[in-house]
Amino acid sequence: MLSSLLVSMGFGIFALKSVQFAFGFAFAFLFVLGLGRWFINWMRIWQKKGQPIRCDGPQSHLVKAGTPTMGGLLILAAIIISSVLFMDFYNPTGWIALLALVLFGAIGFADDWGKVKKQSAYAGLSARGRLALEFLAAVLLAYLINSTMPAYLPDLSVVVPVFGVVLSLGIFYFLFAYLVIAGSANATNITDGLDGMLVKIMLPILVVLAIALYGATHLNVIWDGLVFLPETVALYPVLGGAFGAALGFLWFNSAPASIFMGDVGSLALGGFMGTVAMLLKAEFIMGVAALMMVLILASSFIQTFVYKLTKKNGVGRRVFKMAPLHHHFEMCGWSESKIVERFFIMSILFSGLALVIIRLS
Repeated sequence: MLSSLLVSMGFGIFALKSVQFAFGFAFAFLFVLGLGRWFINWMRIWQKKGQPIRCDGPQSHLVKAGTPTMGGLLILAAIIISSVLFMDFYNPTGWIALLALVLFGAIGFADDWGKVKKQSAYAGLSARGRLALEFLAAVLLAYLINSTMPAYLPDLSVVVPVFGVVLSLGIFYFLFAYLVIAGSANATNITDGLDGMLVKIMLPILVVLAIALYGATHLNVIWDGLVFLPETVALYPVLGGAFGAALGFLWFNSAPASIFMGDVGSLALGGFMGTVAMLLKAEFIMGVAALMMVLILASSFIQTFVYKLTKKNGVGRRVFKMAPLHHHFEMCGWSESKIVERFFIMSILFSGLALVIIRLS
């Protein structure tokens, strides 16, 4: 909106996608940084008792009781406003990415609101109810994503890097979309367990998506692991806004956190990243970059599966001292800051591997 107005007034520089990315980043970052303290105080008054803490989690987390949650609302507002200001209104790809943000943010908000209202970490949406809502959201997004694909790509298809294969999945494309989008949302949700950890792990993944976006929108530098998708240029200010909002939130969420992101933020950002990856046909690339999140999600699944499989007389075997993975290392005596920094390092390494795969494809 604003960029189009400025271009019509003779400021042609705002037609450049790099400029739209930079201004989306700057606006979102300053928006969160400028309103952050006021927002935290308002949430503290509104929520009164703040984030309820699970009694079966690490005992060291009990001191965090009362910290306000649902900070993701500020992140969503920053991304949406900065995107609307600088993106192309008539290009559907930007709107699809924002729709993912809103849909999964709404699911997270319902979950957060139930927990805060009842002051119980075990309240909120049921697991089945949340998964059903995520499935509906992912199917809708998959339909919209497929409708934006150029005619030279097969309908309902995915690109397999390294092998350079384009597979048409048919109806199974919607199942694939559920695994990518809802899987990404749940991975970010379960990763958001320590102060500042989700944003730090997510930032290298966003770098990979930004590089994939550049490759997908420039014919002269296109890599074999990606396809030319000119319509995705609308994602530049949206992705820039996500960068800026995440960094701005880290200012307040770094240890000791002044506010938690909540499910409204973690689910929204995960659904957003999965959707952007599908819009770029970079699902497998993002999967490699997000391996740290995948490992964290897998640790929780493995713990639950093995426990139920070996359960006798109310007691089962545990693979980890506590799941998910970051809690296991806490129980091993690692400090919270050491876990966050080491997981951040691993996220950088996995994201680097994803970039190598793009160039090798």
